[in-house]
Amino acid sequence: MAASSGVSSTHGSDAGSNVDYQPIQYSMILEHLIGDKRPVKDLNPAVMGGLPVPAKSDEQKMIERGMESCTFKAVLACVGGFVLGGAFGVFTAGIDTNVGFDPKDPLKTPTAREVLKDMGQRGMSYAKNFAIVGAMFSCTECIIESHRGKSDWKNAVYSGCVTGGAIGFRAGLKAGVLGCGGFAAFSAAIEYYLR
Repeated sequence: MAASSGVSSTHGSDAGSNVDYQPIQYSMILEHLIGDKRPVKDLNPAVMGGLPVPAKSDEQKMIERGMESCTFKAVLACVGGFVLGGAFGVFTAGIDTNVGFDPKDPLKTPTAREVLKDMGQRGMSYAKNFAIVGAMFSCTECIIESHRGKSDWKNAVYSGCVTGGAIGFRAGLKAGVLGCGGFAAFSAAIEYYLR
């Protein structure tokens, strides 16, 4: 009887039941393993053997938004530029042989106080300049990135052009164009090296 209905039965006890068994095909298994019928699994670190990550609180989300804001990035670049510029200024003053010398009396040997004062002045001058450049670059890059909606190397090049052009424009149009090109090329080289 089973042979006449076209359904093959492998078990003698199933011959009396009304359930029709269809053979499992390889393509059906593949559908469930890698095809459209595959269940979507949540890639939770706890399931994969890692530590569970708790949901972020509103305070954590607010702090993350604050740290990703253009204002925070500009302030951070300003402080970092100030520290780096101050250290660079003190270093260059330390290796300069003319630090502390009076141009009116070149034969006079400078005192330690005069040398330290000159080093401090040079360090503060470099610190201010580095802070301004860092804040300008970071702020313009963040604004350009927000406006474009992309995070790629072009943002740094555009920001370098704006920053260099603004700094050079104080000396004239030609200096502004050269500053724009120079800062843009430097930013492109740094982005190429970092990425």
